[in-house]
Amino acid sequence: MELKPICFIGARGGSRGVPKKNTRSFNGKPLIAYTISRALESNIFSDVIVSTEDKEIAKIAKKYGASVPFMRPQSLATNSSGMDQVIFHAIRKLREFGYQFDILVNRDCTVPFIRNEDISGSIELLRNKRCDAVYGVYRQHHNPYFNMMESNSRGFLKMSKSIGKRVKSRQSAPVVYQLNGLFAINVERLLKHGKWQMPKILPYEIPPETGFMIDTEFEFQIAELIAKKTIKK
Repeated sequence: MELKPICFIGARGGSRGVPKKNTRSFNGKPLIAYTISRALESNIFSDVIVSTEDKEIAKIAKKYGASVPFMRPQSLATNSSGMDQVIFHAIRKLREFGYQFDILVNRDCTVPFIRNEDISGSIELLRNKRCDAVYGVYRQHHNPYFNMMESNSRGFLKMSKSIGKRVKSRQSAPVVYQLNGLFAINVERLLKHGKWQMPKILPYEIPPETGFMIDTEFEFQIAELIAKKTIKK
């Protein structure tokens, strides 16, 4: 029998861009509540798991129906903690507690507009193509081959990436993708490779407006305006 995936939401208490953003009121509810509610309503997952070191986040997560079977160590809740470390810890703890799953879908609660149909689509692609992972992406108009620059060793601007000739328009530049908060992962392959960036990762394209990510106060305000028009409380 095919196992249902687990939805994994990593939410630490500290945040530099938007302090306490995971629990901050967003269109009338804590931000994290939207990702939890959508995951539960989808009927895609066997469990919706929140990993956090923060007691307030844990309390809110449970209130809205998520499971918090363990608390994350403080050592994995710093600004330098990698998401791969957090996920490896979660997989180990969940298996210790008897959870059975072969696919883990990582959802970032700072991307509240991800559609359940795209979650299902990414899982289906992962199963059909038997790849390591499927990442939700959208095509990015800010392109390092055309309109993004960086400083060289002398402080002067240069194009971030080059294909050996001048790219004359954004449309003729190589396609680049923006990651967002949707990652469908084959658990056994992740454990085998031992790292987040595996060799066989496929893109699953989603609409840009659904992949909007909140990393700054300005983006929080924009997202809340969008939510007031598109999300029913």
